[in-house]
Amino acid sequence: MTHLAAGPVIIPNYGQGSSCVTGNHTFCWGWVHDHWGDTLQPALVQHIVLTVIAVGIGFALAFALALLAHRLRRVEHPIGIAAALLYTMPSLALFQVLVPFTGLTRTTVEIPLVAYTLVILFPNIVAGLRSAPDEVLEAARGMGLTRRQLLWRVELPLAVPAIVGGLRIAVVSTIAIATIASFVIEQGLGYPIFYAVKLPTPFKTEIYSAGILAIALALASDALLVGLRRLLVPWARKGLA
Repeated sequence: MTHLAAGPVIIPNYGQGSSCVTGNHTFCWGWVHDHWGDTLQPALVQHIVLTVIAVGIGFALAFALALLAHRLRRVEHPIGIAAALLYTMPSLALFQVLVPFTGLTRTTVEIPLVAYTLVILFPNIVAGLRSAPDEVLEAARGMGLTRRQLLWRVELPLAVPAIVGGLRIAVVSTIAIATIASFVIEQGLGYPIFYAVKLPTPFKTEIYSAGILAIALALASDALLVGLRRLLVPWARKGLA
């Protein structure tokens, strides 16, 4: 597939700089230091924004659909099938389909990313909402809790572990898939990687540095969500993965 976005090559000239850069050694810390502010940091921030938007919208949609499926079980299967069908479509193919309608914009990237989060978040939220034991629900009803109170005071708190578990997978997956955004827009950590590979002799430092940042972002995000689960579900710490 050809690159959809256009833009200047951001790799430094090999004829300039330190011997590490001009020789295209495995990793040049000097280049990372010199180009952190104009290349790596902006790409990292853009990658975070792409991920937050996708997971935020995806979670809101998945949560609303899960609440609907929790009350109307007959809609769960159709929603699950629709989400699964979207997930089977390659991201690059979706980009190609969307470009004529939404152009080379962030919207073109976010639509597939949001769709991919649904197949992860929707079943996890539904499973979490249905994880409350029947005897607990009966006891809550016996105490006079309404249907709405039962949801917010019993079912939702017990669903937190499953919801956070789904978020962990969705966030890490979105960070990985968002690197392909460089085929459409000049944003994210995939952008410096793409241009570094595109050179006649791929520039190793930029490839490795952007790749390491993507991995570090995924690990840090997962660690933050693990911490969030520990905070929200202190009684489940012993069984926390």
